Amino acid sequence: MPDLLQITHALAIPLDEVLVRASRSSGPGGQHANVTASRIEASFDVAASNTLSKAQKARITARCGPVVRAVAQDARSQARNRTLALERLAGRIGRALEVPRARRPTKPTRASRTRRLDAKRRASDRKRERRRPPGEA
Repeated sequence: MPDLLQITHALAIPLDEVLVRASRSSGPGGQHANVTASRIEASFDVAASNTLSKAQKARITARCGPVVRAVAQDARSQARNRTLALERLAGRIGRALEVPRARRPTKPTRASRTRRLDAKRRASDRKRERRRPPGEA
């Protein structure tokens, strides 16, 4: 479906919810860039979306703000920049929707405690060996 912006395997946003604007690029192209509108800015208004749930909207707004934007002016072609901008927008929204896994607290293993104490002991011995002997001045 070309009229959808695939965010995750389970979420796709209709492209009519994404505003795509073209303007003059400052990127590569020489004189060609002075006369073509090849820079593309894709923006997505989170609050106005009918696709996202309230929880998804809250998560994206907290991480990216009320409007998520992506710009592309890497290529000379407007079509290529449009593709790049939409890919970047999908990536930003996807990363904002990721829920970090809860950390399960763990205890250090016996071996790791032994390694840590051995390393401390070796460092202490090394520093003690570097000291000046007690009779020298």
